[in-house]
Amino acid sequence: MVQRIEEPPITPELVRERAAVLTARLGDAAERAGRDPSAVRIVAVTKGFGEPVVRAALQAGLRTLGESRIQETEAKVEAHPDAEWHLVGHLQSNKARRALALFRTIHSVDSLELLARLDRLAHDDARRPALLLQLNLSGEERKAGFDPGWFAEQTAQPRELAGTLRDLRAVRVHGLMTMARAGADEAEQHATFALLRELRDRLAQASGLDLPELSMGMTADAEAAIAEGATLVRIGTALFGPRPDSH
Repeated sequence: MVQRIEEPPITPELVRERAAVLTARLGDAAERAGRDPSAVRIVAVTKGFGEPVVRAALQAGLRTLGESRIQETEAKVEAHPDAEWHLVGHLQSNKARRALALFRTIHSVDSLELLARLDRLAHDDARRPALLLQLNLSGEERKAGFDPGWFAEQTAQPRELAGTLRDLRAVRVHGLMTMARAGADEAEQHATFALLRELRDRLAQASGLDLPELSMGMTADAEAAIAEGATLVRIGTALFGPRPDSH
């Protein structure tokens, strides 16, 4: 029988301590890779946690928060409108307008149809969100994202994707996002994240656009992601422990 370890109550002091440890860990990874630690931002993933954890995170100095469910996020944004909210989970097309009203950055644009819808709605509602294109580099069926083979073809030379990015009116694509395969070893993590960086660079060249962001890496694989160029790491467990809905 597996003995369950009881998590301590989440307080601003505990989150502050964990954030300091995490920042040092990520800073060391950046320096080992010859990168400036300040080029890596933490998205503190509060999805699955209640508003008290959000409040503790903000009191601990974490301002960029990640969520994945529209309905859950609405109450949190209402309580804490000054936080910088990022959508890190799958976005259904019929919830695009609600997402635009809640999130400054959306990491999970996984089709050209969704991209066009977000651009149209953002134009109508006078919003200017930052978007990231999500790629499914692990090939897992349960994960969303552009197919890497199609994406590679699109970045080989200027094609539909590059033209679409250039023609956007209201939104701007800032970069790419992915997740490594669950249980991947360190070598596979590096390979996945290096491929995302390569595809980002190729897309930037094909489109002529600046695409500075790479959203990749979570608690278990953040070091590999930073070594390969991550600018946004999505961290939940290292800050808040296991999510209540993950047991």
